[in-house]
Amino acid sequence: MLLKQMTYFVTIVECGSFTEAAQQCYISQSAISQQIQALEADLQVQLMIRQKRHFELTEAGKYFYRHAKAILKEVEQVTLETKRLGEDQELTLIIGYPKNFNLFELQQAITQFYDLYPEVKISIVSGTHEELYEYLVQGKIDLKVSEQRRAYNDDYYNYELKYSESYVEIASVNALIQKEVITIEDLKSMSCILVVSKGYEESEKNFYEKDLSLSHQFLYVDSLEQARLMVAGNRGYLPIDVIGHMATPIYGIKRIPLYKNGKPIQRNYFACWSKKNTNYYIEEFVQMLRKIFQ
Repeated sequence: MLLKQMTYFVTIVECGSFTEAAQQCYISQSAISQQIQALEADLQVQLMIRQKRHFELTEAGKYFYRHAKAILKEVEQVTLETKRLGEDQELTLIIGYPKNFNLFELQQAITQFYDLYPEVKISIVSGTHEELYEYLVQGKIDLKVSEQRRAYNDDYYNYELKYSESYVEIASVNALIQKEVITIEDLKSMSCILVVSKGYEESEKNFYEKDLSLSHQFLYVDSLEQARLMVAGNRGYLPIDVIGHMATPIYGIKRIPLYKNGKPIQRNYFACWSKKNTNYYIEEFVQMLRKIFQ
């Protein structure tokens, strides 16, 4: 059995016509018919029932179509990656990751990935959710891991990683540390500290203000470390999501679950990448990361 015969068969089924399939494959109708006959002879089973200008797939034909299509897709991917390996001296996977995330799980996934694919170099770009979205659209990163705040069109894969639990980190000298959970109402009089890149302050503020109903008073810092120093100094609270392992806060800070309307706030995190630029390595890395999160 030849891959070319598989291709002819799949094309005929998807075109619904021997004539159109022959044109698409740049061979004659009689030649493509002979190839299907040879395929059936090789398999010793009938794949389709021919009726003048129409045909119907047998149960064996339906099975063969589904699996042949999957095999052809895999062959195409292997071919593309082989060419890419031959053309590139070094393959790079650029991952966008939120600034306010702990890197524990990401580093675990990278270590596992390097063990299997040492030929691929991984680079990490950090940013806000909106910043990472822009990087992805502009092709500056191959994959982004972040909360889903918008609906993506069909040009992108959206792969769910995990629902996160929302917490706030607050100074140990603050009276609120006596509470088992902190509510939105408890935080009304305090400043909200956000980790955000310059130029993206307004979009982050709008999200936390409108979607989560958090404080109207905001302070902006560039890194998680800076934010925690401000929290320890009792200058405000830091909203933070825990979607995996999160180390114990530094001395002087306590982390407490955040509630709204009597329920814990949960947010959904996804890996997102362009279908146009997808490849085997992206898909493998996302699977590894999801297993670690789970």
